[in-house]
Amino acid sequence: MVEIGCIEMVGRVMTGNTFHAYFNPERAMPSAAENVHGLSDKFLSDKPFFSQKADELIEFLGDCPLVAHNASFDFGFVNAELLRVGKIALAPARMIDTVAMARRLHPGGKHS
Repeated sequence: MVEIGCIEMVGRVMTGNTFHAYFNPERAMPSAAENVHGLSDKFLSDKPFFSQKADELIEFLGDCPLVAHNASFDFGFVNAELLRVGKIALAPARMIDTVAMARRLHPGGKHS
């Protein structure tokens, strides 16, 4: 994982409270991945390791529901990193996946 961005919403209104971080992935960036997100080894080389920001992320997330488009994909990466640094994975029950919601509301439609 090389980047995460979160916004806080209360009652469907953004509070202005955010969390954003880039991470040094501690390995070379595959060119295929760089082509997707545009983040190079050079750019990420001076960024903190996930382990250095994990507690700050956990504190930001608290125990609230977590809404994401394609949540199972994204949280798979987040949980892998949390487990790698000795933290507890985020419970799947907290995740609200907007792709799943879109598929229920608009079957057969494009949901990207």
